[in-house]
Amino acid sequence: MVESTGGEAGEGGAAEVLDRPLPEGVRRRVVQIASDGFGGLTVGELPPQLRQYARFTPTRRVKFAGNAMAAALEGEPVFRQRIAERLRDAQPELAAALEAGSPPPAADPLDVAAAAYVLRPVGWVKLVAAAGEDAQRADAERADDETRAELERLRAELAEARTHTRTETERLRAELDAAKREAGSSERKLRAALSDVKRGEAAVRKAKAETDAVRAEGQAQVSAAESETRRLKSRLGEAESALESSRRAAREGRSIEDMRVRLLLDTVLDAAQGLRRELALPPVSSRPADSVDAVEPGRMTPKDIAARALHEHDPAILDQLLALPQAHLVVDGYNVTKTGYPTMPLEKQRLRLLGSLSQLAAQTGAEVTCVFDGAELAAPVLLAPPRGVRVLFSKPGVTADELIRQLVRAEPSGRPVIVVSTDREVADGIAKAGARPVASVVLLKRLSHG
Repeated sequence: MVESTGGEAGEGGAAEVLDRPLPEGVRRRVVQIASDGFGGLTVGELPPQLRQYARFTPTRRVKFAGNAMAAALEGEPVFRQRIAERLRDAQPELAAALEAGSPPPAADPLDVAAAAYVLRPVGWVKLVAAAGEDAQRADAERADDETRAELERLRAELAEARTHTRTETERLRAELDAAKREAGSSERKLRAALSDVKRGEAAVRKAKAETDAVRAEGQAQVSAAESETRRLKSRLGEAESALESSRRAAREGRSIEDMRVRLLLDTVLDAAQGLRRELALPPVSSRPADSVDAVEPGRMTPKDIAARALHEHDPAILDQLLALPQAHLVVDGYNVTKTGYPTMPLEKQRLRLLGSLSQLAAQTGAEVTCVFDGAELAAPVLLAPPRGVRVLFSKPGVTADELIRQLVRAEPSGRPVIVVSTDREVADGIAKAGARPVASVVLLKRLSHG
């Protein structure tokens, strides 16, 4: 049986009723309180309309069942009382202060109003209304700040516009003064031009008569000029022909020089061949490169494999390392599978990698050990290791990286140990121990080529 909260009725026994909708901020806090207390109730204790959300996480309940929980708190007193009990357990100090009629002064008004709505102490309606007024006041203050900022921005723009207008006005006034001065000057020039026009008209009449006389003389000169033009065109053609002849002679001269150089070169070559026959010089059996000290083929040590002229991601590096005597290949299993095929389930990742490693062991004859991280396994993995591959899972409290370092330290000094992992910390650690690190992508390329 759920106990009454003691706040269902106000003074005189009359029930307190909220005469307005919950403020939005208070409503969000109320829904969050209901969602937090939701998980502590059994399905039978939930209202029928909320049972479909029993398995939801608190976040999903707030998102998808917020309206339904708010309606249930308002219309289902028993459900609200159960949520109130969970709230008392979660926030006993706040609940005790509200039921005593003295909410904490430092508490968030929205939290106080939401808790009062759920607990329903005496005077809870006033607390909810006060929270709504505080929220509205905060919104009004925020809007006032935004309006003030916008007003300041507009004032700055207005001042800038005034400055620009003042500058533009001064510029236009200066241009107007210049235009007035130019207009006065143009007017004086116009009057002078009118006087000149009148004098010009008289001069035109005089010049017309002179022009008629000159026109006749000009026609005679044009005829003479046309004759001179034809003569000059003829001379130009002759000059172009002479220029083409000069160019042809220059080309022929260059060909003669080329022929002389070629003849001299042939003479030198024939003389060198004759001198070689006369001195009976033997053929050269050694070269300057033979004097350089280097390692000849077949004399390379296992440590020299890393210095071969191959790209660090070339699968041929792995084949060279596995060809060394008594080579031991240690594979960081999940590091390789999550690099090559991360979307597959872990079980299929293991089976795919181990099958490929079995083929590699059969091809190379090397010892192969594959290490998986078993720290998070709830029970041992049921797995039949493939032929030629040793499969190890790390113990609880031990990572796969630590297990790989233990395997490297367990090997005798001088044995070729190759560790496949992209983890930089693992690569640095095993390199100091004398093993050869190889990136996971190199093994994946080698396995994909069969």
